[in-house]
Amino acid sequence: MEVAFKATLQRRIQRTRGSLGIAVQAAVAAGIAWFIAHNLMHHPQPYFAPISAVATLAVSVGQRMRRAVEIVLGNAFGILLGEALILVIGRGAWQISLVVVLAILVAIFAGGGPSLVMQSAAGAVLVVAVIPANDEYLFSRFIDAIVGGGVGLAVMALVLPQNPLTVVSRAAGPLLDDLADGVRLTAEALEHRDRSKAEEALTDLGEAEKHLAAFEEALTAASEIATLSPIRWGKRGALAQYVDGQDHIARCLRNSRVLIRRSVSVIRDEEPVPTALVSSLRSLADTIRWVHREYAEELPPDASREAAIRSVRNASDAYLSGLGFSGSVIVAQVRSMATDLLRAGGMDSREAERDVRRAVGKASSKPPPPAPKHFTQLT
Repeated sequence: MEVAFKATLQRRIQRTRGSLGIAVQAAVAAGIAWFIAHNLMHHPQPYFAPISAVATLAVSVGQRMRRAVEIVLGNAFGILLGEALILVIGRGAWQISLVVVLAILVAIFAGGGPSLVMQSAAGAVLVVAVIPANDEYLFSRFIDAIVGGGVGLAVMALVLPQNPLTVVSRAAGPLLDDLADGVRLTAEALEHRDRSKAEEALTDLGEAEKHLAAFEEALTAASEIATLSPIRWGKRGALAQYVDGQDHIARCLRNSRVLIRRSVSVIRDEEPVPTALVSSLRSLADTIRWVHREYAEELPPDASREAAIRSVRNASDAYLSGLGFSGSVIVAQVRSMATDLLRAGGMDSREAERDVRRAVGKASSKPPPPAPKHFTQLT
């Protein structure tokens, strides 16, 4: 009981620390928005300015900048629509219904997403249902919403913006770890001819699909931070490596599923499993882990390249020693995955393919060992 309580408390503390940046951003944005609307624009009660600023930051956490802009525009439009209509139709139950219908339909017609649609309706309801109509503050609320939203976007970009490399590295880590673990577990399955372990590796890769989606979303968010925040412009070069490697990592994940399925078939059909084939998969898992580390620590891709080439050489040695159909498919997948991992590390297409061909050629230049006994008996 005590251990569980401590674990829960630790998770909450970590989550609170992780939210400290957004809390500071929201506090700064609310204060600046109020100051501009009240002190500089002389609006007596500019409550929509801090509300819009905080709403922009709160809803856009971990989301794309488009969502933040939709919050600003939706909030401002809903307030403008509500203020315009209460001058003509007054306020009441049917007036609120009419305002909500119009706000939603116009927002959808404008091509807005869910954030813009709901924010438009909420802003309109606040004006019609809550705000007095007989004061001299009509239409200034629309200006306050624009001011608050603009301040929120500016604070998002300038005050404690997240490190884009941290954002994307946190998302890439679980993906690459799952991929490396799957390949390593497959190597163990082949070594011990453990079919259940290979099937377990295939099942575990299902989690990697979720991590791939999170990685792609993180790349979008990180790219926006690096583009909009001047103090993060220096991270654009390092972030480009993640962006350029995204497609190659996705292909590597797809190929890994084929590799593991063929490994299940190798074990089921009792095909030969040379030691070099097991070593090849272990080197491939090492390559993936090195790519992860090189991304996270902004290291040159020397270690991952060396491991990738070693994986291809071992796979070629295994092929020359004699493999069944599924084993040959595994070799082909190792070469494809090694090429993609080299590309993910920054190599261009020609250079990566050339290095893989050289690794295959060096293995081919060795005299092939005698064929396995069962191959000799079949011939």
